[in-house]
Amino acid sequence: MSATKALYREDAYCQTATAKVLEVTEDGHLILDQSIFYPMGGGQPGDKGVLACAGKADVQVMDTRNNREVYGQILHVVSQPCDLQAGDEVTMQLDWAIRYRRMRVHTALHLLSVVLPFPVTGGAIGECLTDEKIDGRLDFDIADPDFDKAALSAQLQAMVDKHAEVSDQWITDAELDANPDLVKTMSVQPPRGSGVIRLVNVDGLDLQPCGGTHLANIGEIGQVRIKKIENKGKINRRVRIVLEA
Repeated sequence: MSATKALYREDAYCQTATAKVLEVTEDGHLILDQSIFYPMGGGQPGDKGVLACAGKADVQVMDTRNNREVYGQILHVVSQPCDLQAGDEVTMQLDWAIRYRRMRVHTALHLLSVVLPFPVTGGAIGECLTDEKIDGRLDFDIADPDFDKAALSAQLQAMVDKHAEVSDQWITDAELDANPDLVKTMSVQPPRGSGVIRLVNVDGLDLQPCGGTHLANIGEIGQVRIKKIENKGKINRRVRIVLEA
């Protein structure tokens, strides 16, 4: 079966679109011919939303994941068994409020990797907190850090205030192999299999492989600060950021 066309990659701001149901799996997950829902990966949670089909009850998408059995295929995890069948035309509606906050945090994490230019050992974007804020973190390979949270927060905010544009470009696997310094993460490598790899370019500030969703301009991040710096091992430091609004 063919891969799912990733509309979220073409336009991270797309909030609604139509699609066709290709299959309902034995587990009840839905496979569509195209999707605006980002599948969990790279530390970013899967998207949520609603699928609407004429004459049938709306279906809540509770999570979105990559199909491990078919490269490039996306599984839409629904809240309960539904009446949708292969061939049905559906209208996808993204939970935009959650996605947009994740995009802001994700883009801010790219900037954090510039403020702290150390090898990245891990990272994640949090779920919604009770105050509707989302946090994010990166883990760094740092032996003996001596950081001032306020000073680092000021550096991060100053970078956000540059309002730099964010764009994509593509390189081949061979080009990435020839430029290994583009990869900042030690434990997670960019996904391969299609022959090309997506680079996210924050104009004048950062360039690295990434498959997640990002803002068009870093000014949309707004106010951000470093919330906590944690010791997670002999040379592992976890730095958490949070959006102020």
